[in-house]
Amino acid sequence: MVDIKTVEKTAHLARIQLKEEEKEVLGRQFLEILAFIEQLQEVDTEGIEPYQYSVCTPLREDIPGECLSQEDALLNAPQKEKGFFVVPRVVEV
Repeated sequence: MVDIKTVEKTAHLARIQLKEEEKEVLGRQFLEILAFIEQLQEVDTEGIEPYQYSVCTPLREDIPGECLSQEDALLNAPQKEKGFFVVPRVVEV
């Protein structure tokens, strides 16, 4: 079992609240993930070329389109104030 303090710290960083039973489940899942990573490290990759992604991404021309009105943009906002979205504070002071 992963230390509960580690699970609580990870939950805090992810800005999620966990019940006690969820902390235990998450701790076991962390161990399963770590075991899988160890298993992957055992795979023989000798002679295997690293994955090469294409550096040539096709781009489309940037053409401005029709804009939403402020009213339409805020239409489905869960919270709004004075014409702006209201979002929860995530920076701790």
